[in-house]
Amino acid sequence: MYRMKKIIVTGGTGRFGKILKKIIKNKYLFPNKNELNILSLSNIETYLKKKKPKVLIHLAGLSRPMDEHESNISKSIKLNIIGTCNIVMACKKFNVKLIYFSTSYVYPGTNGNYLETDPLLPVNNYAWSKLGGETAVQMYQNSLIIRACMTERPFIHKKALSDVRLNFIFQDEIAEILPKLIKLKGIINVGGPIRTVYDFAKKYNPSVKKISLKNIKNVIYKKNMSMNISKFKKIYKKKI
Repeated sequence: MYRMKKIIVTGGTGRFGKILKKIIKNKYLFPNKNELNILSLSNIETYLKKKKPKVLIHLAGLSRPMDEHESNISKSIKLNIIGTCNIVMACKKFNVKLIYFSTSYVYPGTNGNYLETDPLLPVNNYAWSKLGGETAVQMYQNSLIIRACMTERPFIHKKALSDVRLNFIFQDEIAEILPKLIKLKGIINVGGPIRTVYDFAKKYNPSVKKISLKNIKNVIYKKNMSMNISKFKKIYKKKI
């Protein structure tokens, strides 16, 4: 559907960006921060005018450390909200399809199994910043919002929450299915089966230890941030 070199990816030096670059190899364009600065609308427009892409996958922004979104809200707002607004406006100007990576943390985190159409209530400042970006993206119809719950392979942490349920999936699994996802529009939840962080981690790292939500300071989490991924499972047939 799309010629590979007509797809641009922001944030190629980030954790997921590096995984995607490794899997996709040289098929997509991965501009660095000097080539495409998300905080400069004119810079983005100049780059898009030159490269004439059909699709832009927006990964650039601030994710970790999570507590930085609480302690440095200016940085969070600039990178995740203003930067995304600039990307949306530039994509609109040149009619470039936009793929925006959001998070499962935009859901309330109380009942779990959230559908894409369910009400939103971000659980922390990181999630608020991603929802701020979502707001701009939803104003542009030629777009897809991917609410993802992903992590690195292998599971690198020594401890994992035993009382928080979500849908972790490895980044490389999302990278492999991404060429199919970019054909969609609207919103889609992307993740794995619903389970506790500990149960997910234990499967891949037997030495991981349990930790409780009450032991986490500075960053707000909720007990059930899981999503309903029935729409995603129709596309991703591989067992996860």
